[in-house]
Amino acid sequence: MIRRRTIFTLAAGTAFAAAACTDESTGDEDPADLSMDEFPRNQTLYSTGTAWGPPADWNTITPGEVTGLNGLGYETLFLFDPNTTELTPWLAESGEWTEELVYTLKLRPGIKWSDGEALTAEDVKYTAELGQIEAVPYANIWDWLASVEAVDDVTVVFTFTEARHQEWNNFLWAEQIVPEHVFSALSEEELLTGANENPVVSGPYTVHSFDQDRLAWARRDDWWATEALGLEVAPKFIVDIVNTSNEVTLNLMAQGELDISNNFLPGIQDLIASNPDLSTYYPEAPYMLSANTAMLIPNTTVEPLNDPEFRRAMAFAIDTGKIVDSVYSGLVAAANPTGLLPIWDKYLDQTVISEVGFSFDTGEAASILAAAGYQDADGDGFVETLNGDPIEFKLNVPTGWTDWEEAARSMAGDLRNAGINVVEEFMDAGAVDDARTTGDFQLMLNNWSGTSHTPWTHYRYLFQLPVLDSQSTANFSRWTNEAAWALTEELAATAAEDPRYQEILSELQRHALVDMPAIPVWYNGAWSQVNNSVWTNWPSEEGEGPKVFPSMWNSLWNMGAIYMLTELKLAE
Repeated sequence: MIRRRTIFTLAAGTAFAAAACTDESTGDEDPADLSMDEFPRNQTLYSTGTAWGPPADWNTITPGEVTGLNGLGYETLFLFDPNTTELTPWLAESGEWTEELVYTLKLRPGIKWSDGEALTAEDVKYTAELGQIEAVPYANIWDWLASVEAVDDVTVVFTFTEARHQEWNNFLWAEQIVPEHVFSALSEEELLTGANENPVVSGPYTVHSFDQDRLAWARRDDWWATEALGLEVAPKFIVDIVNTSNEVTLNLMAQGELDISNNFLPGIQDLIASNPDLSTYYPEAPYMLSANTAMLIPNTTVEPLNDPEFRRAMAFAIDTGKIVDSVYSGLVAAANPTGLLPIWDKYLDQTVISEVGFSFDTGEAASILAAAGYQDADGDGFVETLNGDPIEFKLNVPTGWTDWEEAARSMAGDLRNAGINVVEEFMDAGAVDDARTTGDFQLMLNNWSGTSHTPWTHYRYLFQLPVLDSQSTANFSRWTNEAAWALTEELAATAAEDPRYQEILSELQRHALVDMPAIPVWYNGAWSQVNNSVWTNWPSEEGEGPKVFPSMWNSLWNMGAIYMLTELKLAE
């Protein structure tokens, strides 16, 4: 049973780790007998940087779930390896297209849920069929998935109307399998909005306890992968601390009170140089692996953000180089105008980029506005709508994300210089999540177009249709381009070696640059700083550590980050 504990609030300089654990342990403690202030330090990993508010959502179907839910708790059928761009069986033992429109999947036998029930083909079938609910993030698979059959306890047969190999691979490694015997008792409303506070999971940890400023996970010693794959996660406990600000985290990392931080820390390169216990994936710039593209998202249901020419002017107005140099001190790179990550550079169509791409040019931004009919009739320095109404847009980012706060200030200033009245506004991270999902915003930053096995995920992020009242994973700008979405769906069904594949990508690059449903700004790092005083052998380019994302982010466990926990060692 999960326990809620009342404990002190994290503040700058608080020695929370020392107060929240004992120095050492024999390893014989029963996790159920430990309170939040009794975790043995030599068995506990302390993390931060992925949660900016009290833990409240254990629902894997909805966005904003607690740290570790998808990876430590729920798991996927396959893992995706960014180093090889290949899929590795995980809960699944194998999977193959046995006919042109039939995919047969075999589960590993003997997997148990944390309540002792067997994980079977019925759970996989049920998870896939949840997509028949329109608001479930992967509902679009039922545009081309005809049926799912649980043939026996470990065999699942999927029959399709169209073989969209790339889109199907994305489901296999990106979507968590849920327990049918638990979820089937819930109403649709509970499935979509319920907190699921006592999750029954298949992964290596279960939720131990939580409070306003932290969440504790306890290791499952009967995790299936120990017997099936010879893997064992090293920390017996993981305590994730709610982040209050980047500055607080920087101080706690320097003091050795955190083992890993997965948020941007200003000045980390200087701290690493002066503190031998601290390290990053790369020992020198850029220090971090690239993870995703940070993009400015306009709400295209708001006038004049519904005008592609207005959005194009905004793209020219933003000085990305200033953000790279001044905000990040060179720790990130400016994004390509297409927004495609460097892993996909081979697909860039330079002709399209030269014809309809953009670069920082305040004068060009002003010229585009004037040509589209936007004028500053009242002489206040800012253009009005085509109807003559004043414009003042709010650019929202989460409070405490100091790098994004500074980037927002920089972008808002650039846009004002071009005659577009934009003011930065910082909000609670949960409020940002809600606003993004419901469309109750004007401008915001988002970085959910990340590393994956195919550029298809990037264009799904930009163009997915239909637009729903609740947009949980894609098309936050709520832009409708049916031709672009049709191309995205065609891309999902086209093999990468097919000449048509590049043709589709070129067409999609043109649509994205002409429509500007989102404005690429920079490539966000997979922020990760680790302290080696308690745990060592972290992922790194050098040394013996695994070559995986050193991260606690939910979206990265199924990209191999789980191996970080299986390879950790106690410092001597």
